Amino acid sequence: MRKASRLFEIIQILRLAAHPITALEISEKLEVSERSIYRDIAALQAMRVPIEGERGIGYILRPGFHLPPLMFTPEETEAIVLGMALTRRTADRELREASVRVLDKIAAAVPGPLKDAIVSRSLYAWGRVAQAPEAIDFAMIRRAIRDEEKLDIDYVNEQQQPTTRRIRPIAVIHYAEAAVIVGWCELRDAIRNFRVDRVSACRATGAHFRREGDRLRKLWVAGWDSSGQNTGSA
Repeated sequence: MRKASRLFEIIQILRLAAHPITALEISEKLEVSERSIYRDIAALQAMRVPIEGERGIGYILRPGFHLPPLMFTPEETEAIVLGMALTRRTADRELREASVRVLDKIAAAVPGPLKDAIVSRSLYAWGRVAQAPEAIDFAMIRRAIRDEEKLDIDYVNEQQQPTTRRIRPIAVIHYAEAAVIVGWCELRDAIRNFRVDRVSACRATGAHFRREGDRLRKLWVAGWDSSGQNTGSA
């Protein structure tokens, strides 16, 4: 989780807490170290966010502090509703659960007429929910993309040949029939697409490709054909 996102989540956790919450409890929720939370709280306090408390006792957010409200047009609200409905049909369980929380947070913050667009259930994404693959943890894939961490995957290509690849993941594409990891394949020395249903194992490596992600995504986009598709298979 990037620091900016973590700072926002800490404020949200404190805002919703009914009693003082310790740095340890926050760190467990966000899956980071307790020391990181102490640094983040100090950073928030330096930005004049009214957090009170101390180590070992817990922290609270002084009443009256609010994040700037999100304001959307009816069309923007409907776009969010439809986007979250589509997300709930993907194979990524964590994102499916997050889509529900997104709508709950927005519904709690927006004015009545816009809230109606969220709760009315007038927009639907139809079709079956994609099957989550057993060998892929989408949360790990997304984290590797954000952190620019290389992955090792055991893969079966179109010719049914098993192979092990080290890749630099840069994107995930969700289709109705399958999901695809896009990454720089160090074996092929090129951008390749890996269907997740052909991956039998996926492992984090601890090796990184810092500051290369944006360049590789631009290279990927530059290789799209006129239909908007990138045809580089593994």
